[in-house]
Amino acid sequence: MTALPEVGPLLDRMAEELTDYLQHHQRSDPAFVGIHTGGVWIAEQLHSRCFPDAPMGTLDIAFYRDDFERHGLPQRVRPSELPFNIDDRHLVLVDDVLMTGRTIRGALNELFDYGRPASVTLVTLLDIEARQLPIRADILGASLVLPPGRRVKLTGPAPLKLTLNPAD
Repeated sequence: MTALPEVGPLLDRMAEELTDYLQHHQRSDPAFVGIHTGGVWIAEQLHSRCFPDAPMGTLDIAFYRDDFERHGLPQRVRPSELPFNIDDRHLVLVDDVLMTGRTIRGALNELFDYGRPASVTLVTLLDIEARQLPIRADILGASLVLPPGRRVKLTGPAPLKLTLNPAD
């Protein structure tokens, strides 16, 4: 059985690493962007711990997915909200689980429809290491290898908890 890490300690470490990373790369005045749904929850936690005065936005990448023909649209599509100009802005893009890389690709496509950021720092709580695209997180909570036929899910928003579920 795969042991899932506790979310709280991961967030504590990620907040420290993110602050150090942004300072080291001289990326002052970042804006946070969470990918619905779990990425928004993680982004809110990191935002409040690292840069509570920074702007915060959300993305729903449903219309930017490349698997419509296989899965169709999700039942619940939310509007993306970026209440700030992203041109020449340092963005912190946050998702809960990085698996194939396709969600992040869709998020980047959507962000570039809004403008051209100065940089994008990718932050994910978990990396499942089932990559189909060459995408890696700059700040990562933990890496997991899952048993066949299993998926990990973040539940929340409070408390945030990881659960191991059968694949859809």
